[in-house]
Amino acid sequence: MKTDLHIHTYYSDGVFSPEKIVDTAIDVGLQVIALTDHDNVLSYDVAKNYLKKINNEDKLEVIQGVEINTLYKNYEVHILGYFMDTQNSDFQNLLKIQQQARIKQTKEIITLLAKKEGIKIKFEDIKKQVAEGGSIGRPHIAKAITNAGGTSNVMEAYAKYIHDDSPVYVARKTVSPHDAVEIIYDAGGVPVIAHPHDLDIAEPLIKELMSFGLRGIEAYHRKHSPACVEYFSSMAEELGLIVTGGSDFHAPNIMNGQIILGKNFVPEWVYDKLIQEKKQIDMA
Repeated sequence: MKTDLHIHTYYSDGVFSPEKIVDTAIDVGLQVIALTDHDNVLSYDVAKNYLKKINNEDKLEVIQGVEINTLYKNYEVHILGYFMDTQNSDFQNLLKIQQQARIKQTKEIITLLAKKEGIKIKFEDIKKQVAEGGSIGRPHIAKAITNAGGTSNVMEAYAKYIHDDSPVYVARKTVSPHDAVEIIYDAGGVPVIAHPHDLDIAEPLIKELMSFGLRGIEAYHRKHSPACVEYFSSMAEELGLIVTGGSDFHAPNIMNGQIILGKNFVPEWVYDKLIQEKKQIDMA
């Protein structure tokens, strides 16, 4: 099964609609995809309904996924979840807390930008960049700063304003990775730590999160070198965890116009292991 288990849509910081993701996935020969928007699960039903409408359900399987942004000891830790019951009340509450934190952070940054830098942007200018009910975040703030003439490009907006040392930046008050893992697991989902190469505390944290229900490591990721893939795959094997992977697709590569959806090599057995893991959780 040609698989990509980490994809974003315009319900968070991706640029494509769920429908466009489905069309693209079929075009590049993917058979299984997971939509893993940050802190919301709205794209899944849109993609499933579209797949039914175009009568292509036999060509592509769409998995219910999510990526929860958490903070731990000044580290940003992302937790992926697969196959959870999205109607579970604790899971719904988790998403609600995360959305409120995003709105609060954004409004505080807007206030500081106006007060300290004279850059005036409206909350609506940020909100309209995502689909209705989607997750606003730093990329959208950076774009709004640029659109308002505060910087000449988005990279400059990040460099000047979107980081901990900036006088206008406010950190988001998110849940802990421990809570995210536990809630996903209790909702019948498979919790996985995303792109662990970002964390120099990856190994101790992974071991800690296992007691909260962590079941996998995203070893295959477009930023992971072959040595990195090997390192995290070996760690997963040692700890009895599954391995997952995906492109972490947000947008086509601007430099060469390439669509990198599914370009990240994920072995066929990854999908089977994920399905097995879900069955084990359901039987527990």
